[in-house]
Amino acid sequence: MTRSIDRADTGSQELQSPLAHLSDDDLEQIAKEFDAIHDEVYSSLGDKDRQYIKNVIAAQRQLVVAGRVLLFASSSKPAWVAGTACLGLAKILENMEIGHNVMHGQWDWMNDPDIHSSVWDWDTASTAEAWKHSHNYIHHTFTNIRGLDKDLGYEIMRIDPHQKWHPVYLAQPVYNALLTVLFEWGVALHDLDLEALWAGEKSAGQVLEELKGIAGKARAQFVKDYVGWPLVSAALFGLAQVALQGRLPQPKTSRLGRRLRSTSTGPIGKDRSGKFRTAADLADRYLPGVEKTFLATVLADVTANIIRNVWAHAIIFCGHFPDQTYTFSKKEVENESRGGWYVRQLVGAANIEGTPLFHVMSGNLGYQVEHHLFPDMPSTRYAEVAPKVKDICERYELPYNSGRLGKQWFMVHRTIARLAFPGGKPRPKPGPYRRSQDPQGGPAPSEAARFRDRLPADHPDAGPEHDGGGVKVDPPPR
Repeated sequence: MTRSIDRADTGSQELQSPLAHLSDDDLEQIAKEFDAIHDEVYSSLGDKDRQYIKNVIAAQRQLVVAGRVLLFASSSKPAWVAGTACLGLAKILENMEIGHNVMHGQWDWMNDPDIHSSVWDWDTASTAEAWKHSHNYIHHTFTNIRGLDKDLGYEIMRIDPHQKWHPVYLAQPVYNALLTVLFEWGVALHDLDLEALWAGEKSAGQVLEELKGIAGKARAQFVKDYVGWPLVSAALFGLAQVALQGRLPQPKTSRLGRRLRSTSTGPIGKDRSGKFRTAADLADRYLPGVEKTFLATVLADVTANIIRNVWAHAIIFCGHFPDQTYTFSKKEVENESRGGWYVRQLVGAANIEGTPLFHVMSGNLGYQVEHHLFPDMPSTRYAEVAPKVKDICERYELPYNSGRLGKQWFMVHRTIARLAFPGGKPRPKPGPYRRSQDPQGGPAPSEAARFRDRLPADHPDAGPEHDGGGVKVDPPPR
């Protein structure tokens, strides 16, 4: 960033830029230190990392199998709840810790023909190619630059006071609630980048091709979740009912049977009426459980998709839009240095504190700060490098944004509600990071002090811009 700009243009309130106190030499040294952290991890990747992602993929698939087996008995409430929970967890794992991270190129270093960003696709509405361009390149290169980062409010919400108010934003609390439930579809439409079409930067033909891709993903999900698996569950229940001569518990009448009886009382011949009644009796004997199982499985799949959407929305919004994060004007990033790019990533994201299990289920995006600094780094290494990032923040008097999920969630939704109306001021930002005190009252020893003098590892794929099929982020060169 240019050194002549010390303050962000905040309209009604001045807000000091987090880079204001940093010299060019500081930024150059910061870049070297962050590069060193990245290269040190990349030079140490090996079998332990490889085994982790394979284990997560295996666990996710086992959850799917468990969920589907339980839903064969989905007419039972306990089985329905357990099966739905397994499917919801499986969809979260598949999207967050697996799909998002594999398509970021975090596992490309393995050269695995199946676990690679160039071939992986995920169980969500966005096509892989559109998402990788919109997210991996646009968002991670131009993070929080107003007018360039299209993930800043997803082009439908005013989440920063710098954004010009429009009456359409009055409804944003409502359509944010809809986006929460339908998040995968909102992201897919966002990835179309219709603004580029209106600006003449994208052809109608290209948009049409991308729409066809979304339609294909929608059709596949609909057939799989709302037709295929419900039919399998219903058929297995029906076979079991026949084998047990109708002894499985089920409703007394079937929907088809009621329809047939209704038809049999109409103005038709007596003989045909009798056939309808016979068919209705057979339907009532064998089909009530089949129908109930089919509909229960459909409802379970709908619920699992909503669980995944609500969770993904919460994690992503809480990692990007809390009060702690900074946004930047295009002018502020003119002639941006590599160190400036790193600092913008650092202060443009926020972490979510939680247990190791929470971090796995969030795709390790609880470490959103580390993810933005090193988007191609395997997610399991973020906890390892976090103390080193904090050490840099403390020495260069930079904020390290972090908070519990409830705190971050509250701030995000307070902002969405407040900025639905005209005006608004930037919320107070955190000061420089300070590590906790030891029991004697002095500063605790830095967890990363021993890494201060490290040198970058000599690795051919060093830096977050390495040439892979997933990450195509484009920071300033070294």
